Amino acid sequence: MDTKESYAVITGASQGLGKAFAENLARKNINVILVSLPHQNLKELAHRLEEIYHIKAHYYEVDLSVNENVMKLTEWLNSSFQIHILINNAGLGGTRKFTEVSSDYINTILQVNVAATSLITHQLLPNLLKQPKAYILNVSSMAAFSPIGFKTVYPASKSFIHSFSRGLHEELKDTSVFVSVVNPGAMKTNEDVCKRIEKQGFFGRLTLLNPDKVAARCIQRLFKKDSVIMVNPISWLMMKILPIWIKLPLMTQAIKREIEA
Repeated sequence: MDTKESYAVITGASQGLGKAFAENLARKNINVILVSLPHQNLKELAHRLEEIYHIKAHYYEVDLSVNENVMKLTEWLNSSFQIHILINNAGLGGTRKFTEVSSDYINTILQVNVAATSLITHQLLPNLLKQPKAYILNVSSMAAFSPIGFKTVYPASKSFIHSFSRGLHEELKDTSVFVSVVNPGAMKTNEDVCKRIEKQGFFGRLTLLNPDKVAARCIQRLFKKDSVIMVNPISWLMMKILPIWIKLPLMTQAIKREIEA
């Protein structure tokens, strides 16, 4: 595959797993287009990737919780670039009592996690289908496999991403576009996140992952055409084995400890 003038699009690319995806792809001599919120040092990251890895890196600052913004982004991408990789990594979590959140809080999570992922994929798919080989990787979560109290909206949105990805994979399996989904746990993105997750106790610490290792594993398995990528087999096994009447209160209690701490 000639990647000289073709690009990988990564949403949520300014930090954490998204940044690790960008660095891993650039290391493989793949041009990248970084998408993230404004004021996240995206320009500096793009320039650094160009200097270190000698690839082409573009960037686009946007709030994906607004549908109009998503459509403008995809219009720019389709009119300017050939795209052979799409990584839908942008997502919002949130740990709060459902009775205390605002309607904007709920809507923003659903818009970014569900609507933006679906719309970006839909709008870029014709571009991807034109390429000899193309890949879509959607970032779901271990939370997709169980409801969780005090995180009511987030797991539901990630269940959507997992289901959406599996269905799209089946629909496109006879085309040049391969679709995969990854279900990681919490990431060691910064010190604050690490402390917050550790307050959840054993279950939280068990799922804490290094974003660089997760990104490398994901890219490797994506190109090997794994339709479902698991990066934390121990926590995945626990989520699969434990019945809902056990794991739902267990996980809810872990999140409750985080709130109380």
